[in-house]
Amino acid sequence: MRRLGKWGLRSAIALVLILGFAAVWIVAVPPELLRVGTGYAAKIICSNVFIAGRDADEVLRDDVQAPGHPLLKLINAEVDLEQGIVRTSMLGVVAPSAALHRTGLGCATVRETEIEAARALSAPPAEASPADQDLPWPEGEADVANDPRIAGILADPDLIGQSARAVVVVKDGKIIGETYGAGFNAQTPLLGWSMTKTVTAALVGILQRQGRIDENAARLSPRWSGDRRADITLSNLLAMESGLRFNENYGDVTDVTRMLYLEGDMAGYVASLPSAAERGTRFNYSSGETVLISRYWMSRLADLNEALAFPRRSLFDAIGMRSAVLEADPTGTFVGSSYLYATARDWARFGLLIAENGRWDGQQIVDPSMIGKIYLPTSASGGSYTEGHAWQNGPGGKDTSFGVPEEALWMLGHDGQSITVIRSERLVVVRLGLTPRRLDYRPQKLVQAIREALR
Repeated sequence: MRRLGKWGLRSAIALVLILGFAAVWIVAVPPELLRVGTGYAAKIICSNVFIAGRDADEVLRDDVQAPGHPLLKLINAEVDLEQGIVRTSMLGVVAPSAALHRTGLGCATVRETEIEAARALSAPPAEASPADQDLPWPEGEADVANDPRIAGILADPDLIGQSARAVVVVKDGKIIGETYGAGFNAQTPLLGWSMTKTVTAALVGILQRQGRIDENAARLSPRWSGDRRADITLSNLLAMESGLRFNENYGDVTDVTRMLYLEGDMAGYVASLPSAAERGTRFNYSSGETVLISRYWMSRLADLNEALAFPRRSLFDAIGMRSAVLEADPTGTFVGSSYLYATARDWARFGLLIAENGRWDGQQIVDPSMIGKIYLPTSASGGSYTEGHAWQNGPGGKDTSFGVPEEALWMLGHDGQSITVIRSERLVVVRLGLTPRRLDYRPQKLVQAIREALR
């Protein structure tokens, strides 16, 4: 019995030592998956607090923890409003992360050693003067009375989807209906996630119109020399046909989560990835390719300051997207794949720009050739994606049972973001929310219900 007692005591001591060592190790060298989680939380809270003006505890609870991995429930956050910093960790000590807000550039996940260098970057903010509340949209922000034909549609939770935060319907250049979720309104900037990709294509199209960029340009990165990556063109990136290896899965530490939450220089990380196929031979949806596009178009301007000011001066101000904030990584490269915040009305302004073939108030803003690419499906994608960073099908792929015409163009983003453009009907439908893919929400039902009501 004494031997068994001694053995039990020794085992208990050994177990305590092992657990203690594991605890010290996980604090000193946290697994990358935990760092992705805290980095994501810091970034989302930072953007929503400093851009959208939302409460940090609400964002942590509703945006980070409720729809996400159970481990995210262990995250706590501290917000320094004066310094523009959000710091997060698990259980107060594990996998600490930080996100920093910069004027005109939104938030970026940063290491503590990167904070001061990242803080030195800024871009022009939106005009200080508010939009004219008496002028009708899109010139101003006058109140809109919902068209009786669609009022019931916008009140139907099945059609607008679970956790919808905003829906705006534009017909013939006018808002004919809008609705907002509890706590959100026409002044709330909302994240478009991958709808931002089409905005990046439009920025390239503006530079094309100015004669400052060539879609057939190759040797896009100094790192690409001596191998087949040197032949990748801007057009290949726009069509997601570069052949670069890139894993877009979000459930683990993959290329996309590493790029967004672990790497300070996002474009540099993507440029370091190897080629997995000949350019133009396969479609691979990749946020990394869009970040490379951002790095490249920014390099075509005189200096970083001009590049950081370009989206505001060339696009957002030109069409009245006063709320828009395109966020940049710590090095100043725009995260053109994922991170544009704007009100639903401003997202609708962008949808209207595309519906009007790149023209606004009688002026051609985006080069017609880029508009053509935005609508032109690629063969490598099987016709589902276009040469200009947009989709030919709604969520779930091609499905004619909804009745939405094949000409419909879709800009789609994570967690249920969508803009649908039907040019021939001069119809734009914006839907924003927090609706995870597992809920299988299809905005096609909403769009078709609106079309039928307007007949």
